[in-house]
Amino acid sequence: MAPSPPNPDAIFDALIANRTDPAALRKRVEMLEILLERSFVIPGLGRPVGLDAIVGLVPVVGDVIAATMGAYLIWEARNLGMPKWKIWRMIGNLGVDTALGAVPLVGDAFDLFFRSNTRNLKIIKKHLDRHHPATITIDQ
Repeated sequence: MAPSPPNPDAIFDALIANRTDPAALRKRVEMLEILLERSFVIPGLGRPVGLDAIVGLVPVVGDVIAATMGAYLIWEARNLGMPKWKIWRMIGNLGVDTALGAVPLVGDAFDLFFRSNTRNLKIIKKHLDRHHPATITIDQ
């Protein structure tokens, strides 16, 4: 008898403490958004960029990696129990970013201006603020 494949939720339960805690989820998605969209500043321009734009410079593979990292935000939103229309909106943001970001040169410039992960973080934060007000933090 062949062993059954591991359950992804069980894997994340083992790796991430308090996976269902809304406050912990807020911290995780905020840190991922910073990493993907605002972790470095372009010298001379003062424009923040993150791994999404940098990894996207590598043709095909970079776009797949960036889309996979962005899909994690959507997975977290699903686990939070967000409505399907919000999940589809987030998928649309990521889809536009991935499709247009895959175009050589033009897509790399597009990644600097269309920040799907920031948009998706705003959707998650709005949901958390409304349904889990104890998780609200003051932005500085």
